[in-house]
Amino acid sequence: MPVSSILASPASQMIQAYLNNPRLSNIKNLVFIVFVYKLLSFLNTTFIVHGPTRTYKEVKMYLGVLAFKYARMLPSIKNKLDRELGKAAKDIEDKVAPQDDNFPRYTILPEKGFSSEVMNSELDRYNSLPHTRWEEGRVSGAVYHHNKVLSALGAQAYKKFSSSNPLHPEVFPGTRKMEAEVCAMVLELFHAGSNAGAVMTSGGTESILMSCKTHRDWGKEVKGITKPEIIAPTTIHAAFDKAASYFGMKMIHVPIDPVTMQADLKAVKRAINKNTVLIAGSAVNYPHGVMDDIVELGKLAKKHNVGLHVDCCLGSFVVAFAERAGYKLPLFDFRVPGVTAISCDTHKYGYAPKGTSIVMYHSKELRRYQYFSMATWPGGIYASPSVAGSRPGALIAGCWATVMHMGKEGYTREAEVIIGAQIKVRKAIESMPSLYVYGDPKTSVVAFNSTKYNIYDVSDQMSKRGWHLSALQNPPGVHFTSTGPTAAASDELIADLREVMQDFEDGKITESGSTAGMYGMAATVPSSVISEVAFSFVDAMYKP
Repeated sequence: MPVSSILASPASQMIQAYLNNPRLSNIKNLVFIVFVYKLLSFLNTTFIVHGPTRTYKEVKMYLGVLAFKYARMLPSIKNKLDRELGKAAKDIEDKVAPQDDNFPRYTILPEKGFSSEVMNSELDRYNSLPHTRWEEGRVSGAVYHHNKVLSALGAQAYKKFSSSNPLHPEVFPGTRKMEAEVCAMVLELFHAGSNAGAVMTSGGTESILMSCKTHRDWGKEVKGITKPEIIAPTTIHAAFDKAASYFGMKMIHVPIDPVTMQADLKAVKRAINKNTVLIAGSAVNYPHGVMDDIVELGKLAKKHNVGLHVDCCLGSFVVAFAERAGYKLPLFDFRVPGVTAISCDTHKYGYAPKGTSIVMYHSKELRRYQYFSMATWPGGIYASPSVAGSRPGALIAGCWATVMHMGKEGYTREAEVIIGAQIKVRKAIESMPSLYVYGDPKTSVVAFNSTKYNIYDVSDQMSKRGWHLSALQNPPGVHFTSTGPTAAASDELIADLREVMQDFEDGKITESGSTAGMYGMAATVPSSVISEVAFSFVDAMYKP
């Protein structure tokens, strides 16, 4: 049938009449208005917040990801990419989970349980697997003390409370009391008021997750916010992005000042809107050891009646004891008006056994939004303070025993050593011609880059000498974290770094290492592909 006949048919005329109906026109106008509103909202959170340069980069990146998504559907590209990802996954697996034919693999429960003698032998065998020499201070971060007394104390506490579970406080009153006391002590360290409250969690990530969930629920009940948003600098810990992903929140990353590496306050101010429930800042941040301007962030939070979480997970007890140790820091804790929550990892510079952190709130009323309860469950009335139900009371006991053993004098001495070592390493780096330090690191971390050489190649050369420095990106760099073990080895680190940089200057190093290749690829390949490679790493962790 000719096109003209179709257009002249009664069915076509009916459709045209329907489309010209005034009611439908109103609907179309409404749809157009909604589209314009969403477009303006998008511009507000991109162009206005991020500025023209960053918006251009993000749009370009988005279009690149979109183009790659459709290009990947082509069989030739898909097959080639799958082959390359397979190779990458195999390489990762070989490094993370190398297979040794002489090492037994247990994938089925033994028919008869091991005796104590066999068990001790097997534990020693697993403990002897090749690893980076963290005991000698060669690993940046990860392990925060190598104190045999503290380790023995933690093991003793664990043994005494190995069966305890704070989910049942009436059964294990000692564990409940120790947790409450640690929370009270940490609140005092961060200058909380008498109405403040805290909860112990499994680590910094859970503390951050809980704070985000708390402010989300507070925003919904108090301000009627149904599309909650978090505003944080790009340097904020990835746990905030995880929280946004888990809890249906929107994360708005604002840029950092390229000189100070602090959150751009003007960008934070522009990003605040009716859906904002939480602003986040660091004291100190993981990448560069820089402290955001918490006082000014507090003013913004207070003015707009939104939450302000200060991430002190890495800062931990070092920032709490810095002033007592003779190092003046800007205000960052509950003395700052507007601060509503703080996270502090007791298993970092509190030196407690791994698996404890404290999330603090300026009021017990706000803390209640963290809780979960179900009054109608057939198993009885259920209530818990955090994500976990059952929790290892032994770790609470280990934390309590550690802080009581250390005391304020012990933590003050440690803060003096930690910060002193960071300053020494920083000065040494700044004295090397082609290296420079990012921002103004305050406590334990110093991040640096090179004006002349690929910093990842520098890191790889240090790795060959037994050092494990942490690689950074956006911008590229590496960082050194001062801990008990690394502070003791700081002179060796400086000497090796000087020799490596001299080798570069003398032209003795010309090859590019694996780290440079990996981060070079990460800068050019779509993030979805990088995520697949990262997931291969996680998969490899679970290969027996």
